[in-house]
Amino acid sequence: MSEVNSYKPGTFCWVDLFTPNPTAAKRFYSELFGWTTEDFPAPGGGAYTMARVNGGDVAGISGMMPDQQAKGIPPHWNSYVAVANVDEATAKATSIGAKILAPPMDVLDAGRMAVIEDPSGAALSLWQANKHIGARRVGEHGAVNWNELSTRNVDACGSFYTKLFGWQTETTKGVFVPTYTIFKDSAGPRAGMMPMSKQTPDNVPSHWAVYFAVKDCDATAKKVTSLGGKAVMPPTDIPNVGRFSMFLDPQGAFFAVLQPA
Repeated sequence: MSEVNSYKPGTFCWVDLFTPNPTAAKRFYSELFGWTTEDFPAPGGGAYTMARVNGGDVAGISGMMPDQQAKGIPPHWNSYVAVANVDEATAKATSIGAKILAPPMDVLDAGRMAVIEDPSGAALSLWQANKHIGARRVGEHGAVNWNELSTRNVDACGSFYTKLFGWQTETTKGVFVPTYTIFKDSAGPRAGMMPMSKQTPDNVPSHWAVYFAVKDCDATAKKVTSLGGKAVMPPTDIPNVGRFSMFLDPQGAFFAVLQPA
């Protein structure tokens, strides 16, 4: 459990959900994690919801844009990495193989952001903080405690992210895959990466998954289904790490939970 007041560049700092039914999403996640929520007017209309744990921001919820729905983009969680200068980070990402999904833009007085697509097709947001640093609570029940890339090209992504953020890589034995990669820097682990299964349908792109900390993985899994979500992976132990499970929320957005060892 910890309260955060700033983020070092190269650190995951925020997550938000884009969903066709934000009202239902607020109800689902609030009942699941005990979140409190507050709505703020969003540029272009609608609202952006701040979700909080113990009074600290942990995640955002927004309605999907009409163009996203028209393109058939499913509900999804976005992950953000803190950068010192989003324009420079975006230019660097482009130079080493990224595509730009959304160019650098100001988000009112909260900060400046861009969205990139890595060499395997996974989307990732970059965040240069102004008044909003990102999550104020991490690692406690209902707050994010891990970010993980599932990719069809481990080698390309390993090279890409180490160059972009200055991360190092360490490989270990995976639970369901031969090797699992940990991205790390001088402060410790930052994220994980694993190859997508060959059985994964072709229409499922490489993606960054969000894990939320929970006190009891099995109890959370039961609650997800009782609230209308669907289990993708039942509660499973990861030796020396903890117990995790994966789900689709009632609108179809993928997320995971992790009960630390």
